[in-house]
Amino acid sequence: MEAVANKEALKGGEFLVKETNAQDIFIPEEWNEEQLMIAKTCRDFLEQEVYPRLDEIDSQKDPNLMPSLMDKAGELGLLGTSVPEEFGGFGSNFNTSMLIAEVTGAGHSFAVALSAHTGIGTLPIMYYGNEEQKAKYLPKLATGEWKASYCLTEPDSGSDANSGKTKAMPTEDGKHYIINGQKMWITNGGFADIFIVFAKIEDDKNLTAFIVEKDFGGITMNEEEKKMGIKGSSTRQVFFNDCKVPAENMLSDRQNGFKIAVNILNIGRIKLGAAAIGASKGVIDHAVNYAKERKQFGTSIANFGAIKHKLAEMATRVYACDSATYRAGQNIDDAYDAMVAGGMSDAEAKLKSVEQFAIECAILKVHGSEVLDYVVDQGVQVYGGMGFSADAPMDRAYRDARINRIFEGTNEINRMLTIDMILRRAMKGELDLMKPAMAVQKELMDIPDFGAEEDNTLFAKEKKALRNLKKAGLMIAGAAAQKFMQKLKDEQEVLMNLADMLIEVYALESAILRTEKLIGIRGEEACATQIDMVSIYLHRAVNIARQAGEEAIFAFASGDEQRMMLLGLKRFTKVEPTNLKEARRRVADHLIKENKYVF
Repeated sequence: MEAVANKEALKGGEFLVKETNAQDIFIPEEWNEEQLMIAKTCRDFLEQEVYPRLDEIDSQKDPNLMPSLMDKAGELGLLGTSVPEEFGGFGSNFNTSMLIAEVTGAGHSFAVALSAHTGIGTLPIMYYGNEEQKAKYLPKLATGEWKASYCLTEPDSGSDANSGKTKAMPTEDGKHYIINGQKMWITNGGFADIFIVFAKIEDDKNLTAFIVEKDFGGITMNEEEKKMGIKGSSTRQVFFNDCKVPAENMLSDRQNGFKIAVNILNIGRIKLGAAAIGASKGVIDHAVNYAKERKQFGTSIANFGAIKHKLAEMATRVYACDSATYRAGQNIDDAYDAMVAGGMSDAEAKLKSVEQFAIECAILKVHGSEVLDYVVDQGVQVYGGMGFSADAPMDRAYRDARINRIFEGTNEINRMLTIDMILRRAMKGELDLMKPAMAVQKELMDIPDFGAEEDNTLFAKEKKALRNLKKAGLMIAGAAAQKFMQKLKDEQEVLMNLADMLIEVYALESAILRTEKLIGIRGEEACATQIDMVSIYLHRAVNIARQAGEEAIFAFASGDEQRMMLLGLKRFTKVEPTNLKEARRRVADHLIKENKYVF
């Protein structure tokens, strides 16, 4: 496969067909002093303002509590990190905003309110608003004087967002739009001052977006929704009854609303992945601490192999997701810098850079949310009976995690989007899948070179296994595309199998690259635990890819074609045996020694 000479050359989705140099990625160990200070500010805020009041927040007895916490966060600048300095924010880069999403992601319902305000509530105006709209709204959103929400979902339009029935009818003089309709699952709905509302003007095919102020009138709400988790997050149904909106409050152009929704959701997806990392690290800290304190059979349960297995798997999956998330975040920052240097406007470059890596955004939403679900489930298990008690932290962590596989597009939708976007880019000539896929087909016909000289350089075997996993994905994707042609989009099970293979490829590659770069900084001995985690994750990725690949092949191939593809899959999913038990024990021992997640 072709090696990428420099990080600016890498485009979204190209990880499947190109190799990346470890020196060209960003790793979390490279945060600068200012970024670490921002992260500390976020942690201190959670420790002082949020954690002591979690039960009070979840009860929602005081409707002013969450808005007051948002006000305090605004005073610290946590609501305006991404907002340009000219509008009262800090104008931080994308990866810094991701770091804030990660750290605050451990804040349960508060994290949801914060992310909805700073993300889907503020970013549509920041990216798509005209200068007048930005000047009017962004300064107040950056300080928290005004709180924001996002009104897209309707009772009959969830994943199919463009099918919404909310209408916006122009007045005779053309100076206003009258909005009528119903929105549901609106985060921050109970206290929002600003609503980003999506509606269809007259008989338009596509949605249009509007900035709607609560004081415009014609807005009513149901009571707060009773939810499985994130109970302290305000979630309302919002009704627009002849809501009169000035024409100048249309956001961007008519019928551009669906595009706005898609692009803002791309940002929301990767930031949700970052938030899931923060929540996962918090759960691991609790689990390690409890495992050390809890005594059974005369010893701490942290000494038991079964517990060490859980702790090590939790940490390993988080490490891989962490690596992938900030790798993608830096890719977005690099793409933005290149676009601005090429003459593109700031706002357009911010949009285009995220759009360029929409595939990775979808991947990280799925991976992050599912890593978190695994971590909280194992966290409950480490706590045993106490894990099921509302007096212990796992109860809230377990319930609050579940929404993340639904937020920002369900994981099923995001899996299918991942493959759809890759194939679309290939058809447009933006992503060269044909040459690599044909090379894989040719390799399948060749006799394997069993006498090849063994490469003993660092991660040589892991990188060979990674290259083979990419080949397995290309082999099956190519065959499926040939078999189904335009109907591949209807083969949802096959698409999800392929997505699972690609997700693991991206996470595994990111973990390898991060560890390789870190070894260059700290030395191999200092990175022994990270090397163990790469080994553990490699076997997990190969196992998932093998199973997903088999299911896909069984779904559409038969006879000689099926036998050849299964042989190819077997060939491409071979991995050197490793004593995973000992590797996991070493990872767990490191966590237990430090009493927290330390990577």
